[in-house]
Amino acid sequence: MAYDLEEQEQLDTLKAWWKQYGNLVTWLLVIALSVYAGWTGWNTYQRNQSTQASQLYDELQKSILAKDNLKVQRAATDLVEKFARTSYAPMAVLLAAKSAFDTNDLKMAKTQLHWVIDHSNVEEYKVLAKVRLAGIALDEKAYDEGLSLLSGDFSSEFLGSIADRKGDIYFAQNKIAEARSAYQLALDKMSVKNPARQLIQIKLDAIGGVLDNKLTSSIATK
Repeated sequence: MAYDLEEQEQLDTLKAWWKQYGNLVTWLLVIALSVYAGWTGWNTYQRNQSTQASQLYDELQKSILAKDNLKVQRAATDLVEKFARTSYAPMAVLLAAKSAFDTNDLKMAKTQLHWVIDHSNVEEYKVLAKVRLAGIALDEKAYDEGLSLLSGDFSSEFLGSIADRKGDIYFAQNKIAEARSAYQLALDKMSVKNPARQLIQIKLDAIGGVLDNKLTSSIATK
């Protein structure tokens, strides 16, 4: 009988506790389950997005090999419209920009490259887009525009590529001293394993090497 009384007291205590806190516990459980379901659903959605984006990216690469620029641009547009948040989008747009450039569609190439600059979260893609845009500006003799694209702060691993493109623009402007210093800076900043070093060295040797180390430092800050 004492056991039954003790058990009844425990039940009464539990009922009182549930009456006071039951709704809160229920809501907490609902919220926890909702969060878990949402997290699971989001991961599934992300996987599906990535899978579909990768399929489109594969199609784009095949179109590049086939030199079918129309299909390349179509695949890039589909990736941007449907999967802009995936990592495939900026990669696809960079490839589409090169395809457009190779077919002399400079307007499309510039549009694609500006999209990468404005929307990509990966600095490497942004820098590559700026360097390529500066190259188009060089071809169009828009030298100030090209240098403007290459101004500002960049991570150290990109300074070599930036300096190399600046050297090309300075050389086109017949600013030989600035070009020499830019090429030298590019060599100084690039890894010894970078295959681009050989071409930069050829360009530097062709214009006689570096004249002024102070000028090199000045160009690095522009």
